Amino acid sequence: MGDMLKDRVAVITGSGNGLGRADAIAFAAQGARVVVNDLGVTHDGYGASSNVADLVVEEIQKAGGVAVANHASVATEDGAESIIQQAIDEFGRIDILVNNAGIIRHQNIDAIITDDWDLTVKTHLYGMMYCTRAAAAYMKKQKYGRILCTSSHIGFGFPGQASYSTVKEGIVGFARTVARELAEYEVTC
Repeated sequence: MGDMLKDRVAVITGSGNGLGRADAIAFAAQGARVVVNDLGVTHDGYGASSNVADLVVEEIQKAGGVAVANHASVATEDGAESIIQQAIDEFGRIDILVNNAGIIRHQNIDAIITDDWDLTVKTHLYGMMYCTRAAAAYMKKQKYGRILCTSSHIGFGFPGQASYSTVKEGIVGFARTVARELAEYEVTC
């Protein structure tokens, strides 16, 4: 166990698998107390299982780290706010937010289903905004915070990925703006 993040509290959305899971384990290994958020859906957003987040928490705890599971959806205002609130309730603060939750729906432009487009936008963009908005209020008061937003090279354009590339580029613009807005409060993005 390292101590680079000792006494820090991190919320990592979409941390049941993939990059988010790796982040949660790495942050905990460096001493952060971690809220592991994941609905437990497949990569394309189907199904749900609390087991996914719970297994990551169990792995962190077995390694000597501190973590709690959260099964709320970032795609709803109440869900996203409850994720940040859990960090405050459990650990007294929030220092780091990793906006990682996302889904992929592969569809050519002439076959995009509106509901799939909407869910992709809600998960990636609304989820990132809802979580960041809630976390920023606390981070500004404590004059400290780190916000990380997961994007992808798919944002540069990839056939069959119009919805995914759109949200990934949106993430970049959002992060740049938040970085400039919160800099005076010692919050980076």
